[in-house]
Amino acid sequence: MKTAAPPDRATGRRTPPWGGDRGRRITLSAGRTVVTHGLRKQVLIDLYHYFMTVRWPTVFLTFAGAFGGFNVFFALLYAAAPESVANLSPPGFWGCFFFSVETLATVGYGDMHPVTPYGHVVASVEIFIGMMSIALMTGVIFARFSRPRARFLFARYGVVRPIDGRTTLMFRAANARQNIVMEATARLRLMRDVVTSEGYRIRRIEDLELVRSEHPIFLLGWNLMHVINAASPLAGQSAQTLEQSRAVFLLTLGGTDETTGQTLMARHDYPCHLVRWNHSFHDTLHTDEEGVEHLDYAQFHAIHPLGDPGTAR
Repeated sequence: MKTAAPPDRATGRRTPPWGGDRGRRITLSAGRTVVTHGLRKQVLIDLYHYFMTVRWPTVFLTFAGAFGGFNVFFALLYAAAPESVANLSPPGFWGCFFFSVETLATVGYGDMHPVTPYGHVVASVEIFIGMMSIALMTGVIFARFSRPRARFLFARYGVVRPIDGRTTLMFRAANARQNIVMEATARLRLMRDVVTSEGYRIRRIEDLELVRSEHPIFLLGWNLMHVINAASPLAGQSAQTLEQSRAVFLLTLGGTDETTGQTLMARHDYPCHLVRWNHSFHDTLHTDEEGVEHLDYAQFHAIHPLGDPGTAR
């Protein structure tokens, strides 16, 4: 392990082991931030992942910059031998630039065209690059547009309350798209800091068994429950002890979209301070006088203390 250098005599500050490397900032679950050092960011060898993760404006700005840069480069090549292009209009660099745009996009209006071997060779190279770049840009845009996205709604809070005489941890999820997600599955995990018998501090991940981890037709809502019994990792825990261990609950949902046949996945993390003990979810299902059931998602995140059903927040 690297150790920090001795403090500077002038400033009294210690130089960190990673030197002047600013590192890469990564946001983990529950809003925790970690800055990594020692790894170079190599975008050029991982372009697909880059374009799949950045925002849409960044994608279009990157494509626009590449388009402009290519055309400027080839315009300079044409400008080096302006006689290689017939009917250059307007004369000079801008005429070469617009001819490059037409060639790269394989438009070919028919007015300007190469007339020398040099012009034909440069135009052939540019057409090849244009065909490849258009195919790649189209593929990236289609991959981003067609990427399956789950519209699963997770309640803002989790609650701990008795159900059937047993203390139960409960989370609530819903399918905001309101189409059928077939064979939906759920996994709940607890991540917390623990100290081993040797005094070694580690971040441990433990599975929390759900009363029901599968849903055949996830359409509206789903209450996910974990019974806190003697076999549960939460046995003997309280809100205070979980806070001390920086506990985070990670809930993941997955399933197959019946409409598209695509696999959907989503996750949501709950820091321990978002799990309210001795609280209950507000009832969102109501039946009117005609026997029609109404599900009010406006109350989806609302909870209230046990024994006070009229207080929601």
